[in-house]
Amino acid sequence: MLRGPLLRNIVFYTIPIILTSVLQLLFMAADLVVVGRYCGSISVAAVGATNALTALIVNLFMGLSIGAGVTVAHSIGGHRDEETHRIVHTSLPTAAIGGFVLAVIGITFCKQLLIMMGTPETVLPLSASYMKIFFAGMPFAMVYNFCASILRAAGDTKSPLIFLSLAGGINVLLNLLFVTVFQMNVAGVALATIISQGISAVLMIIVLMRRTDACKLYLSKMHIYKQQLLKIIRIGLPAGIQGSIFSISNVIIQSSVNSFGDIFMSGNASAQSIEAFVYVTINSFQQTAVNFVGQNVGANQYDRVSKISKICLASVAITGIVVGGTTFFFGPSLLSIYITDSPEAIAYGIMRMTFVCLPYFLCGLMDVSTGLLRGLGASVAPMIISILGVCGIRIMWIFTIFQMPEYHSPQSLYASYPISWTLTFLVQLVVFIFIYRKQANESALN
Repeated sequence: MLRGPLLRNIVFYTIPIILTSVLQLLFMAADLVVVGRYCGSISVAAVGATNALTALIVNLFMGLSIGAGVTVAHSIGGHRDEETHRIVHTSLPTAAIGGFVLAVIGITFCKQLLIMMGTPETVLPLSASYMKIFFAGMPFAMVYNFCASILRAAGDTKSPLIFLSLAGGINVLLNLLFVTVFQMNVAGVALATIISQGISAVLMIIVLMRRTDACKLYLSKMHIYKQQLLKIIRIGLPAGIQGSIFSISNVIIQSSVNSFGDIFMSGNASAQSIEAFVYVTINSFQQTAVNFVGQNVGANQYDRVSKISKICLASVAITGIVVGGTTFFFGPSLLSIYITDSPEAIAYGIMRMTFVCLPYFLCGLMDVSTGLLRGLGASVAPMIISILGVCGIRIMWIFTIFQMPEYHSPQSLYASYPISWTLTFLVQLVVFIFIYRKQANESALN
């Protein structure tokens, strides 16, 4: 990250993150494909109805894993080994405690929250069953994500890929076993997911224990160091708040989706699952931007930070256009993998992909600009901009324009996505340039 040709290093660093993120998504995609093939479109709608609500509850704590990664990157770039050691040993107990809290919240309140979202009665029991089992595995998910953030900050993007490949294969096999043999429906795919997450979390802990640098984990030395925890919270909490408020807007959108009926919900859920593969591909450049900028800020190499920002923005735009366009072109065939009993649901899925999948590169530009700001150590600014730009615009859109009879349509609902991405990216880019110049000038004076 600190030396060598940037374009080549960024590409080779990002590819394993893309593959890892795609495999992570296969957990959810395998759930939808299996229940769609063997249980029908109502079960697909039941799993899809939980996505926005799950993200709302989870994102606040997952943001702390971003904080752990950024603080590790800064300390590694500055060659502060003792601080790196303390961050690593603070992160793991923080992840475990956060996962337990999430499990309690999700299991206790999932049904009431699904009802508040207007989830149809035909879908509600299955959705609640899926969520309760899914949240029971939150400690595993939290530990995995914290470990992955630490490893990526240290330059290792291959270990998460290798271990998640193994866990992903186990997940698919267990999905088929629990659904086709034991007839467990959505409960079976949820159980398969948490078992595979547990395996990947254990493997990630083992690889940290086998490292020979400052990121080496000693289970006997795990301790929550106050100063390091505060650093993680300072950067991670705004990221978590941003993600949770993002999810509030998505919950409101999901509630609007629910108003169009279960067939529309099925098409929307299937399209979301396909689009998620496009999203994680472009979002991987955000993670690259965070860690490359973070280490170079720690080393006071601001000329390199400028080059990193340009390469990441150009790369995500090109990748988003190619991957989003290709996915849309094969949309009908991809949707038919999920939905086998409703041509109408497939048509609704294509409608969503037109407004969301094709212009997804705009979301990529917005995410990379967020990553650049977080890499500088500025986490509050992107939080505020994103809350106002993405969530504010979408919520305002739904309660104003979408309520007009002539615009009360799925097309109008989906149009809020590209509009909010574009405006938010432009503002974040201006703020990044301002903060970068200020920090670079201060570094030059010192």
